[in-house]
Formats: sequence, structure tokens, C-alpha cells
Amino acid sequence: MSNEFPTIPSELIPSDGRFGCGPSKVRPAQLQAIQNNAGIMGTSHRQAGVKDVVGSVRAGLAELFQLPEGYEIILSLGGATAFWDAASFGLIRKKSAHLTYGEFSSKFATVSKKAPWLDEPHIVSAEPGTVPSPSELDGTDADVVAWAHNETSTGAMVPVTRPNTDALVLIDATSGSGGLPVDMKEADAYYFSPQKCYASDGGLWLAAFSPAALERVEEISATDRYIPAFLDLKTAVDNSLKNQTYNTPAVATLLMLDDQVKWMNANGGLEGMVKRTTESSTHLYEWAEARPETTPFVQDAAARSLVVGTIDFADDVDAATIAKILRANGILDTEPYRKLGRNQLRIGMFPAIDPADIKKLTSAIDFILDGGYAKA
Repeated sequence: MSNEFPTIPSELIPSDGRFGCGPSKVRPAQLQAIQNNAGIMGTSHRQAGVKDVVGSVRAGLAELFQLPEGYEIILSLGGATAFWDAASFGLIRKKSAHLTYGEFSSKFATVSKKAPWLDEPHIVSAEPGTVPSPSELDGTDADVVAWAHNETSTGAMVPVTRPNTDALVLIDATSGSGGLPVDMKEADAYYFSPQKCYASDGGLWLAAFSPAALERVEEISATDRYIPAFLDLKTAVDNSLKNQTYNTPAVATLLMLDDQVKWMNANGGLEGMVKRTTESSTHLYEWAEARPETTPFVQDAAARSLVVGTIDFADDVDAATIAKILRANGILDTEPYRKLGRNQLRIGMFPAIDPADIKKLTSAIDFILDGGYAKA
């Protein structure tokens, strides 16, 4: 620790200092799971062993989401970024409609806008820190409607509620899946990466596909549309149903993901995870509202994320200095999203993060503020 910064009393230091919004805290048991299954490292992903892990992940997620009949867990490589491109090839017939309210919710809209084989998308935008409503897409002529369950950059969330339309509903759940409530019947493709609520590494995308989404994949695949092999959703579906991926996956990532999903299901399932994130987020926002120097960035309490908390600081406080002091004391990754450019902290509250550590974190920030260590 640098002598440049004050030492936070040990009783105020969280048991684990990782509060990043992705990659996020990894539980020690997940790392042990890699060691316990070292025998399958370096073996074929098309044989028993690795396929058993993929099958366990798929079954565990089906249990976690209480998947409706006919829904399937599909997975492939590349993360959610790759899924946006794959969806533009394999799920959108001609036109999509999007709700955007921050950096990440706008990215899929940008992909659709640039795809020369698709019509101009319909985009409903809200300013960062506010949220649009799914009902704003009622009656759209698009064949896909899309938004993010949770906007990682701003700490705002939009519910998964099917608009009044026949379009497929695609939900980017990268930072929300596993920590926010969802009724899967309201979505047709609920897709995510495993480095946030699932406390694993990135590089994969996973999705719960409805029968309608699976049918759309088959429909578009039967046309003459060119689809790159890496982004071919029919290939992803066909391989997933065999408990494998088209390309070689990172087996350690799958092992960490599998252990986390088992831990989630053993601790109350999705309801239990939402209880944890609700406890953490309720404390954080109530703390921020109680101090004169702090305010939740998202003004609408119903739109404040349960898994990513953004807290603004008064002009006479330098939030960047607070983050530096925290980091010097082993409390990591509380900096705000770089492009938002606000005087704030951003706190990950994913299920693996103990709610007691969120309380220790706010006590550590109290120490910094009360001591006048972060004056602007």
C-alpha cells in the first residue's frame, strides 16, 4: 500500500475486495473446480468429459430459469458481442426495433443499423440514467425487438415484459442474468456472457431460446442469406443440443460457470440470488440517499439496478480519489464506466459478492468522506 493514501481501518475492509462490474469476483470454490476436474483439461470437446460439463451447465441453467417447455439453452463462442452479429444474420428477418439507454444497450442497435441486408432499425432512446419502457415498442412493424435487461454502464434496468407485438423478444442479459428476476416466457432469446453474475471468464455466449426463436433460426438458415460459419446460429443450436460447441471452448471457463450455476441452484435458485442482490443494492442506495455528498445516479428507484450500483458524488468530493484510496487498501474496481464521464463510483453487486461486504464497502467510503481525504 502506498504512503500517499490513508490506511482504512482493518475492521472496515471487506472480506473480499473485488467489486468490479465484469469481470467480477470469482468464488474460491470455482477455482478449485478447475483443479478437481484437471483430468479433462486438454481433452476433446466432442467427447465425454467436456461434453458432460456442457450438459451440466445447460441442465443447471434450465433449472435456474425454470425454463418453459420447448425452450433450450444454446451456447457458442465469442461473448455477447458475437451474439449481436449472429442475431443480425440468424434471427432478424428484415427489421429490428431497439430500446437504448446507455453504451451497451445501443451496441446491438448499431449492429442492426450497419447490416446492409437489414432495413433501418426502429430505435427508442433514453438518456443515460433513465430508462425507456418496453411498451414503447407496441405495434412495431419489426420482426425482432431488443433491449438490455441491465445497462452495465449506467446501473439502470428495464423489465423483461413482452410488448404488444408478434416480434421475437431478444434480451441482452449479460450483466443481469442470474441476478435479476425474469419470467422466461416473456423472452425468445435471453442471452448473456458468464463473466458477471456467473463469476466466470468471458469468451462464451449462452442463451435461452424459445421454440419461436429456434423456428426462426431454421427459417433463415433455409434461405440464401450468407451467414459466416462462426456466427451461424443453426450450427450453434445443432452443436448445443449435442452438449458441445462448434469451436473449441475454454474448458476452465465452463468449469467455473458450472460450479457457479450449481452454487446458485443450491442456494435458493434465481429467487435466492435475487434476494442477495436486493439486499446488497437496497443497502447501497439507502446509504447513498442518507449522506449529503452522495446520490444514486438513477433517479427512478424502480429502475435502479440490483447488480450494478452507480453513485454520484457532490462537486466538492473527488470520486476518482476515493477509488484510488480504496484500491490502495485492496478494495478494487469501483471506478465508473469510462465513457460516462461522471464524478461517481460504480459498484458490482453480483450474487457472488457477499451483501456483508457491500456494507463494509460503504463503511470504508464513510471513513474516507468523514476524514476529508477526497476533497476536490
